[in-house]
Amino acid sequence: MKVFIRNTVILIVLISLDQLLKFWFESKKIFVDLGVVSLHFITNTGASFGMLQGNNALLAWVSVIVLGIIMMNADKIRKEQVLPVIIIVAGLLGNLIDRITHGFVVDFIDFKFWPVFNLADSLIVIGAIWLIILILKRDIKVKKEIKSSKDKISHPQKKSI
Repeated sequence: MKVFIRNTVILIVLISLDQLLKFWFESKKIFVDLGVVSLHFITNTGASFGMLQGNNALLAWVSVIVLGIIMMNADKIRKEQVLPVIIIVAGLLGNLIDRITHGFVVDFIDFKFWPVFNLADSLIVIGAIWLIILILKRDIKVKKEIKSSKDKISHPQKKSI
């Protein structure tokens, strides 16, 4: 129960932080130039990197489907994968809230050489990279164990009497 409460709190805090930052940038319409990065309000009806502009409804449905797939497979998520999945879900829900309530996603982080993004986008990317690393590490470990087992079978140790 403690883990469930912790995970729920993490999810709510991440979504709330995302929504508060978006609300602040949208309502204040400020522009802050910090040199390498500037912070300012823009709207995005597409996906990452400016793809699929004007397809807000389609992207909202894609988010709902992905969230549904995650929920249907929740029992298959390994213990070490829970936190990255929570981070991904928080990002998906943060942008889905925008798509449903505004008809667009609020973006505000601009590195000038990269498309403008928001905290929810960052959460999705960080969670996905973390999850991929965990999956690859597990696959490598399993392959080593299989190889070790095959080596033991093909080269049995001689027993001394």
